[in-house]
Amino acid sequence: MAKTGAQASPVVVFSMFMLFIVLFFSFVVSDNGKEVEILLSFKSSIYDPSGFLSNWGSSATFCQWHGVTCNNNLSHVDKLDLSAKNLTGKLVSSSIFHLPFIQTLNISNNQFYGEIPEDIFSSSSSSLRFLNLSNNNFTGQIPSGSIPGLEVLDLSNNMLSGKIPPEIGSFYSLKFLDLGGNVLVGEIPVSITNITSLQFLTLASNQLVGPIPHGLSKMKSLEWIYVGYNNLSGQIPEEIGMLTSLNHLDIVYNNLTGEIPSSLGNLSDLQYLFLYQNKLTGSIPDSIFGLKKLVSLDLSDNSLSGEISELVIHLQNLEILHLFCNIFTGKIPKALTSLPRLQVLQLWSNRLSGEIPESLGRNNNLTILDLSTNNLTGRIPDGLCSSSRLFKLILFSNSLEGAIPKNLSTCTSLQRVRLQNNRLSGELSSEFTKLPLVYFLDVSNNDLSGNIGDQEWDMPALEMLSLAGNRFSGRLPNSFGSQKIEDLDLSGNGFSGTIPRSFGSLTELMQFSLSANKLIGEIPEELSSCKKLVSLDLSHNQLSGQIPSGFAEMPVLSQLDLSDNQLSGEVPPQLGKMESLIQVNVSHNHLHGSLPSTGAFLAINSSAVSGNDLCGGAETSGLPPCKKVKNLNWWFYVACSLVALVLLAFAAFGFIFIRKINNLELKRVENEDGIWELQFFDSNVSKSVTVDDITLSAKQVNGICRGNKSSANDFQFVVKEMNDVNSIPSSFWSEIKQLGKLQHPNLVNLIGTCRSDKNAYLVYEYIKGKLLSEILHELTWERRRKIAMGIAKALKFLHSYCSPSIIVGDMSPERVIVDGKDEPRLRLSLPGLLSTENKAFISSAYVAPETRESKDMSEKSDIYGFGLILIELLTGKSPADAEFGDQHQSMVEWARYCYSDCHLDMWVDP
Repeated sequence: MAKTGAQASPVVVFSMFMLFIVLFFSFVVSDNGKEVEILLSFKSSIYDPSGFLSNWGSSATFCQWHGVTCNNNLSHVDKLDLSAKNLTGKLVSSSIFHLPFIQTLNISNNQFYGEIPEDIFSSSSSSLRFLNLSNNNFTGQIPSGSIPGLEVLDLSNNMLSGKIPPEIGSFYSLKFLDLGGNVLVGEIPVSITNITSLQFLTLASNQLVGPIPHGLSKMKSLEWIYVGYNNLSGQIPEEIGMLTSLNHLDIVYNNLTGEIPSSLGNLSDLQYLFLYQNKLTGSIPDSIFGLKKLVSLDLSDNSLSGEISELVIHLQNLEILHLFCNIFTGKIPKALTSLPRLQVLQLWSNRLSGEIPESLGRNNNLTILDLSTNNLTGRIPDGLCSSSRLFKLILFSNSLEGAIPKNLSTCTSLQRVRLQNNRLSGELSSEFTKLPLVYFLDVSNNDLSGNIGDQEWDMPALEMLSLAGNRFSGRLPNSFGSQKIEDLDLSGNGFSGTIPRSFGSLTELMQFSLSANKLIGEIPEELSSCKKLVSLDLSHNQLSGQIPSGFAEMPVLSQLDLSDNQLSGEVPPQLGKMESLIQVNVSHNHLHGSLPSTGAFLAINSSAVSGNDLCGGAETSGLPPCKKVKNLNWWFYVACSLVALVLLAFAAFGFIFIRKINNLELKRVENEDGIWELQFFDSNVSKSVTVDDITLSAKQVNGICRGNKSSANDFQFVVKEMNDVNSIPSSFWSEIKQLGKLQHPNLVNLIGTCRSDKNAYLVYEYIKGKLLSEILHELTWERRRKIAMGIAKALKFLHSYCSPSIIVGDMSPERVIVDGKDEPRLRLSLPGLLSTENKAFISSAYVAPETRESKDMSEKSDIYGFGLILIELLTGKSPADAEFGDQHQSMVEWARYCYSDCHLDMWVDP
């Protein structure tokens, strides 16, 4: 028996082994089937316009599906990367987070919307280590719960609201947490300090309030803190100085008060310290200058005071120093000249005095120097451009004197030079007027002199030039060597001679002033070729001759000042027909005749036309009436003829009008669905469209939002169904009737209404085209210009010609349809249904901040949205782009900064 048992033992072992194999593979197959089911369920619940998920469900194994990665041993999904695949839809289920072996899940940079499933953190797979839902359109609150093993959680750049849940402190293994770019409120929960493994913390660009938790000192692993662009208050905690691993500290754009803690000097690894745009006071602690690894230090826009210490010499790795917009006093420390890596030095808008250190720039690597709006004296140092990399030199509004250094005249890297409002003297050297990259040059309001007309100007990049308020004399140059000039101000000098006709070739010119000189001769007719000119000031000269009639052909000219000259003749009547012209001054000339009484002359002030021999005009002009023609017999016959023609015209018009009125009256029509009230605002449409056409078109659409194209007698239209008819106020239909009367080539016209007790439809003309948001990046510059002009015309019509004015509301690219001829067609909001309480309205980036706060929509809020569309057309960027949260609070702030401080090539859409 013993022998038999010994022989059976291997059989038992083999049987048990085979049983284990069978059970194992049945477990694997079972899990695989579950994973396939989850993936296919997820695919069916979303929209995939790009077809990235096209091979999901094919004969290929699911481990070969796009975006899916399996582990090598068990063929289970451990990574799902669907980032930036243009996917959209709601996460109706959290099943995708339940993949049993998933470690990495990334659906960032798509267009998912709606709320994040509430059980995402309470029932997700325990194997999950990386979760990225950033850069979508998720709304609602951050779900409660936690995933203890999760190491990376990124929910940034959505529209999440509410408070940060206190359970966030239960994510014990987190190393990376980014909740920035949402609309989170409340205080930073103290529990967050329990995540002692955290290395990267971003809560920036929310609406968080209250203090920075003092318990941060427990988070010894922190290397990056970014909590800027909130409403945090209180003082900077001393405990931050205990985070010795910290490399990056950014708490900008808050309401922090008090002094900068000296304990920050303990952060020996710190490379980036950003505290700007707060309410900090006191001086810079000496300990800050002991942070030897600092690369960038920005303490700007606070109320810091005292002197800038010479201890700054210890920051030998410093590349950027921003201390502007404070109340620092004393001299600029000479120690700055000994920082070899220093590239950007901005100390503007302080109370600094004394001279600029003589050796500044010689041992630095300067690219940007801005010391403007201080009390600096002495000369501009010779060595500022020793690095040969200086491209921005801003020294305006000081008391600097002497000549512009010769070394600057050979600084070929210069691009932006602003030296205005000083006491500089001497002449512009011949080399200075040939700097190849300078696009912005302002030396106005100094004591510079010389005859610049005899110099050769060769500045091909020049876009803005101001020599105003100096003592330049002689004739004007025929050219400045640039066809890109947009702003040219030569006013307040002693220029003589005539205005060069060659100025008419400056086709990009928008602002042009030659006022307060000694110019003579006629105004060149060629100036009317400057079609982009907005403001023209030729006042206070000795110009003669007539006002060029060609000025009336300048499409955007809005300000024209020709006062205090010796001009003669009549004011061209065509000027009164210019839609763009807003402000005119022709006072103190030798003009005579009748003043136009239309356009800009309609409400002109008497001071703008005095000192001439003019008559007529509006009452505000204060001019006497013009003498009447006395040939009464001739006028009698003309008048009789006109009356007869008018009567005939009225009779014909009355006949046509009565026919149209009959077509446009409210009609009651009965069909199988009941009794309908039908009204059209276009008599041609009333002949082409019936109630049955409208209801049939509506039934072809599931959940109509945008409507459906239909054809009736070759007439195409779009139907929009109104939800919850009984809740629509009665005033809505009278207001809709007013919208129906609007006819403009840049509007999507409402052509009719159709309603019963149960249903209601609005009928719009069908526009064959695409949304501006869909095609913006495909547009040429000419097409963008045409679209911008069309939208502007529509707004002008709605705001200026409609009484009362019509407000668009959410003025965004989603409201603009571009047709086949590149004409933009603006879709109006429905009256009474647009509310600033509406969540979508509040979250729209195209709504002005003050409108969100006041909940008061006006023409200004439309213009704000139009401004953003213009920026988007110019730059190709959207207000929702993540980059605007880095250094600038919004696209508007970024655009303002770039308009004044960036070269055009750095921000236009390539």
